[in-house]
Amino acid sequence: MRRQLTLSKDKIDEPALLKGRAMSKGMGAMVCFLGVVREAEPGGKISGIDYEAFEKMALHQLGLICDQAAQRWPVESVRLVHRVGRVAVGEASVWAEVIAPHREEAFAACQFLISEMKRVVPIWKHVLG
Repeated sequence: MRRQLTLSKDKIDEPALLKGRAMSKGMGAMVCFLGVVREAEPGGKISGIDYEAFEKMALHQLGLICDQAAQRWPVESVRLVHRVGRVAVGEASVWAEVIAPHREEAFAACQFLISEMKRVVPIWKHVLG
C-alpha cells in the first residue's frame, strides 16, 4: 500500500493534492475527507485552533493505523495531511484520501483512519478564543 503522511504548517492545497493522485486501473473508489475548523466549540465561539503534535510519534502512529487499515480492507493508497500551528475558522485542518477497489471499502477505511487518528495520534488542539 502506498502512503503519504504529512504534518504541515502550510494551508492544505486540496486542488494540488487532487492533481497528485495516483490510482491504478484496478481501483474503482477514491474517498476524500476534509476536516474544517468550525466557529463553535463547547463553551462558545472561537477564532481558530492551534494544533500541536509530537511529530515523530504522530507519523509513526499514523503509519500503524495505515497498516491496520490495509489488513482490514484492500486499500491501494492512503494520503493524509494534518495541519499544525494556528488554523483559522473556515480553514481545513485535515485532508485524507483513501483509494480502494470499491466504495464500501474506501469509505470504511477513511472513517477508520480519521477516527483512529483522533483517538491515538499525539496531535493536540488548543482552542483560540
